Amino acid sequence: MNHHNQDEEVLQQIEREVRMRDGASKLLAACSQREQALEASKNLLTCNARILALLSQLQKMRKAQILQRVGNRPAEKIVTCTGKLAFSDLRIPLMWKDSEYFKNKGELHRCAVFCLLQCGSEIYDTDLQMVDRTLTDICFEDTIVFNDVGPEFQLRVELYSSCAAEDFFPGAAGPRRGSHSGGSAMGSFTGKKIRAVFESAAVCGSMSSGGDAGPGSASPSLCPDLSALGPKFNLLAHTTLTLSHVQERFKTHDLSLLAAEESPFWLPLYGNMCCRLVAQPLCMLQAGISGQLQIKLGEDLSCWKNVYGILKGKSLLCYRSEEDQEIEEDPVLVIPIKKDTRICVSERAPAHLQSINISTQSQGEEVTYTLTTHTTDNTQLWAEALWQHVYNMSQWQQCCNELMKIELRRPRKSITVKQGSLFHEIVTPSTPRDGVAVPDLSAEIRNLLSSYYKESY
Repeated sequence: MNHHNQDEEVLQQIEREVRMRDGASKLLAACSQREQALEASKNLLTCNARILALLSQLQKMRKAQILQRVGNRPAEKIVTCTGKLAFSDLRIPLMWKDSEYFKNKGELHRCAVFCLLQCGSEIYDTDLQMVDRTLTDICFEDTIVFNDVGPEFQLRVELYSSCAAEDFFPGAAGPRRGSHSGGSAMGSFTGKKIRAVFESAAVCGSMSSGGDAGPGSASPSLCPDLSALGPKFNLLAHTTLTLSHVQERFKTHDLSLLAAEESPFWLPLYGNMCCRLVAQPLCMLQAGISGQLQIKLGEDLSCWKNVYGILKGKSLLCYRSEEDQEIEEDPVLVIPIKKDTRICVSERAPAHLQSINISTQSQGEEVTYTLTTHTTDNTQLWAEALWQHVYNMSQWQQCCNELMKIELRRPRKSITVKQGSLFHEIVTPSTPRDGVAVPDLSAEIRNLLSSYYKESY
């Protein structure tokens, strides 16, 4: 994908989030039910975080393009394969006082909570949960999959909370601001309003610059023109997970707690969470290379066997023929490939064709396999594929010991949209209604971003 197409794709994503954010704001102003307002406020915060993440991604892309144009390119390095990252079965234990939980005394402290997960420019939110002293754990059943991450990933998990007491819900007092004159909710969405969206999102992000809070850590209440809208979500706790935290089983992780007990959105957290974080590198899922090979048998230099090889996962599988592989016959030879496997290219007499030596440890002893192809170029392709495969495995570490399983309970959507709902009407105005054409925001967003990056360089 060239630079222009990459820019266009990110701009389209930004445009979509601008529409979603505008719709969430209008829905929040129009809500008369507490549950609706909480969901709209959650969606608004998520949209702000996505806008900031996409702007950051676009800025990195533009910087790379400028460096390339001026000839100041970074040093070439081997690129590791990407993979899938799945986060699921999140449990956050609570520590209520005995008088509250066992004796059921005192005022019922009730909060609405959800989690925001960010990996690179991808951001997802969990379902909203209502929490009070009748619960011993906050449980999220969502399975969230990030489809294109590298082994250097950083997955930030943020827990947001909002007091769900009636006193903290503004209700629907005053005129409803969810409807506008004209047939389209986007009909009056001018360049100034687009700029306000970006500036308010930037303000939300800048509020988290102190400490290690992430771009989504500020509540929408900190954003311009949103202080009077609905319930407010506040960052309650957060943590960052990396490759070292990936395991097939459940694991406990420490949380950084931010709220004080006197805060209305506070919950008695233990200070840790339990979840399942698994990864599937592409080198464990897809064949790296396949084709005809010659395998050396024993020490006899003239004894070679023709096979059909497939490099995948922890093995180089050697079949009698391609047909045997297609009908899933057992391979005649399985050459183990590990993180510490050594790949060497050498010459073999008398034809002076290159051969590949694969040395790996087996039961405490080093075993070497020798293979080649009919042409030097093809042998070189196999050598490079083997080097790349071993490098991928060394970078993904424990994720390549065995293929981890990802269990999908249900499909994830970035924002919950119900057909026929007010939210659906507001945020999907892509078709004209009542004869009013919807303006194309692409040009205005391009102009805004153009001035944004001129100021940056």
